[in-house]
Amino acid sequence: MGRSLVSGIVVVVAALCWTGVGLTGMVASPAHAAPITYSFLDGIRAELANPGGSLPGTNDFGCRPTAKHPRSVMLVHGTGGGRQTNWATLAAVLVGDGYCVFAPTYGALSARWPASAIGGLGPKVDSSWQIKSFADRVLAATGSDELDVVGHSQGTEHPTYWMKYLGGAGHVNAYISLAPYWRQGPDQDDELGDAVGRIRKLLGVKEEPRPDCRDCTAPPADLNFNRAVRLPTPYLPGVRYTNIVTSHDTIVTPYSVGLLDGPAGTDVRNITVQDGCGKDHSDHMSIVANRRSAALVLNALDPAHPRPVPCIAVPPVTGA
Repeated sequence: MGRSLVSGIVVVVAALCWTGVGLTGMVASPAHAAPITYSFLDGIRAELANPGGSLPGTNDFGCRPTAKHPRSVMLVHGTGGGRQTNWATLAAVLVGDGYCVFAPTYGALSARWPASAIGGLGPKVDSSWQIKSFADRVLAATGSDELDVVGHSQGTEHPTYWMKYLGGAGHVNAYISLAPYWRQGPDQDDELGDAVGRIRKLLGVKEEPRPDCRDCTAPPADLNFNRAVRLPTPYLPGVRYTNIVTSHDTIVTPYSVGLLDGPAGTDVRNITVQDGCGKDHSDHMSIVANRRSAALVLNALDPAHPRPVPCIAVPPVTGA
C-alpha cells in the first residue's frame, strides 16, 4: 500500500502544478453551488482558481440545517487531499441538494500555499485533534448536536478517533466511508506520519494548541493510532454506518478490507460499487467523483428518500 499511497500523493501535487485541467460532465446547480463536474481532477482546478479557499457553498458558518436536511455534512479528505482538491464533485452535489456542507484541510505541512492545500500528511493524532476542533466549531455555529460525516480513505479514520477518544461520541448520525480500510492497519501510514512529523519540526511548523477536553478518553497505551481506531471495532452504537468500496482500488488493497460487519448493536451497511454494475471502473480517487457514488452517498445520508443509483461507465482517476 505504501508505494501506491505515495503515487496518489504525487498525482495531486503534480496536478496542482498543472493548470490545464478540463471540465467534464458539467451539470447545472443552484447559484450558491458550483456546477457539478464529475471529475476528481476538477478539485485541482478549483484549488488553482481559488488558492487556499473553499468550494462554493461550503464552509459557510452562517448556514443553518433545514427540516429537509436537519444535519450538516462534514467532508474529511484522504492522504494528500484537501478541502477543495478532494471534494469538487460531492460538495457540489450536496450543496446543490440543500445540505450545509463543511470541509477542513487537516495535516498540511505548512500554512503557506500550495503546501497548505496538500493535507493528510501530519501525525495522525494531531490530525484527529484538528478534526475535533473543526467539528466542534461546526456544531457550535449551526446550533446542532449532531452532524453527518463523509470520509475518504485516511479521512475515515480521524472522525472515528474523534468519536472514540476525543468527545465526539453521540455527535454523529450517519457515517459514510469511501474506500476505508477497517480490517487492517497499514503501518506504512504511521511511518509516513512519523516521518512527516520530523519534517514539520525541522521546518519549525507548530501545531495549534489542543483545547481542554473533559469528554476525552485516552486510548489503550499498547495500541498505535491504527489499532486504536480499529480495535475492538471502529463502530459505535447509535450511528448509521455505510462503507462504499471499489474492487478497482489500487491504494487500499485488497479493497475488501473496507468491508466490515459491525458487532451486535451497531448499524453497518457494506457496498461494493461494482455489484450490479460491472462497467464501473472507479478507483481510489474517482470513487469520490462520479454519479453512482454520489447517489449512494445521498441515499446513505437520507435513506427515507432514496434516489435512483445509475450504472454508468466510470474510468479510473477522473470519474464520470
